[in-house]
Amino acid sequence: MSFIRKCDTALMGAIGLILIATVILAFANPTFFTLVFAAEDGPVEYATALFLLVASGVLATHAASLWGGGRRGAAALTVFYALLFFMAAGEEVSWGQRIIGWESGDFFLENNKQNETNLHNLMVGDVHLTKSLFGPVLTICILLYLVGLPLIYPKGGRIAALADRMAVPVPWMKHAAVALVASIIIAVLDVDRKWEVYELIFSMVVVSIFLLPQNPGKTR
Repeated sequence: MSFIRKCDTALMGAIGLILIATVILAFANPTFFTLVFAAEDGPVEYATALFLLVASGVLATHAASLWGGGRRGAAALTVFYALLFFMAAGEEVSWGQRIIGWESGDFFLENNKQNETNLHNLMVGDVHLTKSLFGPVLTICILLYLVGLPLIYPKGGRIAALADRMAVPVPWMKHAAVALVASIIIAVLDVDRKWEVYELIFSMVVVSIFLLPQNPGKTR
């Protein structure tokens, strides 16, 4: 078994353990779940940022390989994907603001829900801007990517060709299964900050996808 496959196997196992721990803690000790496990600046949040950063790094290596192989357009798109995940990692921990301890500027003090230097908590009046504008759309796009694309891609056709041309790493059905199971588990739990765990699972799943997609020859 190659090193990458070992990493992928470890990721899948870790996802299973995290989901089991989430269910146990949510029922046995919801206070610990909310105030420690999934707390702001807690292990779940920092792990999410770490895996998003790893996902960005994996994509960056793919971009370098694509550039070296002469696929300049695909390399540029992959750099863009890598930057998106880098930004997501930074946003998850407010760009290290609480770690380093700097003060937010006036704009963020006035317009950020948590008075922090990040975009995902921006408010316009009483409207949570990012969640209202992008929340439903982003959720649909993620589910189409994780669940729809693995079903469509093996059949070939225009969507599969477009995914290859744009160097989009295609998930396997195991990733779709994990996404569905995690969605059901998180949806039925009645505990605060449960969606923090959902974000962690997503970040780990995408690392697995980027390491071993269905279309490795088209993405790196």
